[in-house]
Amino acid sequence: MTTLTTRIGVLVLGLALLPAVGTAQNSQTPNGNGTRTTGSTTAVTADYRLAPGDKLRVEVYKDTQLSQSLQVRPDGKVTLPLIGDIVASDLTPIQLRDRIASSLKEYVTNPVVTVIVVEASPVMVFVMGEVNQPGSIPMRGQMTVLQALAMAGGFREFANTKDIRILRRTSVNSKAVETIRFNYNDAVKGNVAPLFLNPGDMVVVP
Repeated sequence: MTTLTTRIGVLVLGLALLPAVGTAQNSQTPNGNGTRTTGSTTAVTADYRLAPGDKLRVEVYKDTQLSQSLQVRPDGKVTLPLIGDIVASDLTPIQLRDRIASSLKEYVTNPVVTVIVVEASPVMVFVMGEVNQPGSIPMRGQMTVLQALAMAGGFREFANTKDIRILRRTSVNSKAVETIRFNYNDAVKGNVAPLFLNPGDMVVVP
């Protein structure tokens, strides 16, 4: 009887612990790269570049008023108490951390700052012009122009496949745009190296 009672007690204890284990697996855990992992998402890499729409958590050690939950605005900036507007786009979380800490030195002695990427905005490229399904296409890892064109449903009847243009901003915070020429016919024949797209690139098929 003692052995049976012990087994029942162990079973009840094990069942009681199950919800706690599930909660721990889904909790968010900061890591040393200024990023955060969750049970359903993958942390961004240390060299990840911030972009408009990214949701951040800025923690200033022992200062709850300066610690903020922020979202990178379309102009690439975030706003913090004391500092005001500060450019975040095209910086890594570590670079933004250092920039914030440097700006706070005027107000705080030896500020200790952590920047956590809570949620990264979807990375997109855009295909427009003479394709069957123009619009935005989510990037999942590296993507070539050929792959983007295939996801856009291929060409319409009168598309000029020899003079496709990729419009690429020189940086997130710059209005300057470079134009890259792409000949689809040469690419499918294997005559040129694959051309990889950058986030935000616009592929224009005349």
